[in-house]
Amino acid sequence: MHEATTVTSKRPTGLDGLPEGPGLLIAEKPRDAFGDAAPGPSEPGPGVSIAADRVLDFEEIGDHLYDGVYVADGTGRTLYVNKSYQRITGIDAAEVIGRTVQELEADGLYTNAVTPEVLRLKKQVNSVGLSRRNGAKMLITGNPIFGADGEIKLVAVIEREITDLLEMQIELEATQEKIHAVEAGEIRARREVEHLRQQVMGADLVGVSSAIDKVLELVRRVADFDVTVLISGETGVGKEVVANEIHTTSNRRGKPFVKVNCAALPAGLLEAELFGYEKGAFTGAAPGGKLGLFELADKGSILLDEIGDMPLELQGKLLRVIQHKEMTRIGGSKPIRIDVRILAATNRDLRRSLQQGRFREDLYYRLNVFPIEIPPLRDRPDDVAVLARHCFEAHNRKYGKAIRIGREGLDLLAHYPWPGNVRELQNVVERIVLISDPYAIIGREQLAPLLALDRDGDDPSDDARSLKTQVDDLERRAIARALERHGSTRRAATALGIDQSTIVKKAKRLGLRICDDVRHQADEIRHRDDSAASAAFSPPVLELR
Repeated sequence: MHEATTVTSKRPTGLDGLPEGPGLLIAEKPRDAFGDAAPGPSEPGPGVSIAADRVLDFEEIGDHLYDGVYVADGTGRTLYVNKSYQRITGIDAAEVIGRTVQELEADGLYTNAVTPEVLRLKKQVNSVGLSRRNGAKMLITGNPIFGADGEIKLVAVIEREITDLLEMQIELEATQEKIHAVEAGEIRARREVEHLRQQVMGADLVGVSSAIDKVLELVRRVADFDVTVLISGETGVGKEVVANEIHTTSNRRGKPFVKVNCAALPAGLLEAELFGYEKGAFTGAAPGGKLGLFELADKGSILLDEIGDMPLELQGKLLRVIQHKEMTRIGGSKPIRIDVRILAATNRDLRRSLQQGRFREDLYYRLNVFPIEIPPLRDRPDDVAVLARHCFEAHNRKYGKAIRIGREGLDLLAHYPWPGNVRELQNVVERIVLISDPYAIIGREQLAPLLALDRDGDDPSDDARSLKTQVDDLERRAIARALERHGSTRRAATALGIDQSTIVKKAKRLGLRICDDVRHQADEIRHRDDSAASAAFSPPVLELR
């Protein structure tokens, strides 16, 4: 049995027994046989005198509530609605007072009415409703009010409009989606930047050998220390990549990173590029003078690539930059303070250059504060398979293919001496991806022609000649063929992916004459070579620097 507040009406009733007029609902406490209010937990305390039959004007209270109020009797017939109910639903009180919820649902005014469920379940019911009149969405809570006999006498329903809330929720969700999209975009961008950085870093330095692990550990250790680093190694091992990684992981990241190839420019031009010049410093100088690369790299880093080829007359000026952190432009007299981290790279043995008098000893020791030597690929054969797969994955993504390399192909690559190191491996893989079917499995047969192997299938590592001789022969043949095919050192250098000055120097070192009639010269080279080796020759794609 429920102890409940009994609700009676103090309005006049009509013939049908329903209250007439706007209606005042009165709450009374149950009374005993003498007509006094029965004691209970809500009995007023000492000093409080409340008349038992005091009428509370629920209409006035209800009309000041923001939420809608709907009251029905124990049969579901509507007794009262407040003004907020009319505002929220768009339904006038005269349309519902005296009518049952079932009738209102049949007329299409209500959907998901809770009053019938409250009467059936005799407990609180929550639902979301929709007014057919104005489309308003409402959060509806219906509560039973029991009489003294334990039966439901009234059902009080509170309706809270949530149309605005839902719209706000939709807007909020849309805003959150935009925020998430922006955040996801930022995360994706960071991942892509990191991926690209790792690609650039990993393209030349990925591997499983202890030798490459040592290089990576040295890079990590020196990055945050503002010292000069000398990076050495053969052409194509990734010296520039290491320099890039040092800069991007140092406290100078985000600042300028300037790269200059000391072997690509003659001494006079290299000096002007590095140190700049004042107005009128020499004939042909820009009217306003020019900033040097050291000035452009201020607060950042500069990579002096092929430092072993820097002319002696410039080495002294570079030493001053390192020692005093200042430089003077050509034609100028005022020293300029600069804050630049110097990274140097070379494929030469600078100790031998010291003995030959081609490199300053004091500059060497200034540069060699933290040396990093990158081992050639032939000295870390365990890395070849990892590198090859890495390159295949990268070029498959680039060209939309799914090419794989088989065990025979990997074995062949592992036994090749790689004179062009990782750069040559990258070029070979890219070429094989370009010329192969989208789902090809690459084996020895496809790779051999690209690696200049002889037709009997012998590995070049089996040749009795020294490795240096093999490398020189490969370079000589590749340069000779490029010169023959393209007719000029500039076009030949472009085809091989190297600087024009590099091809000229290599041609001179390898005994190749640079002349107008390059086809005649190439014929001479071909006839000097062993006929069997020449017949099998298909030069690797070299990117020599």
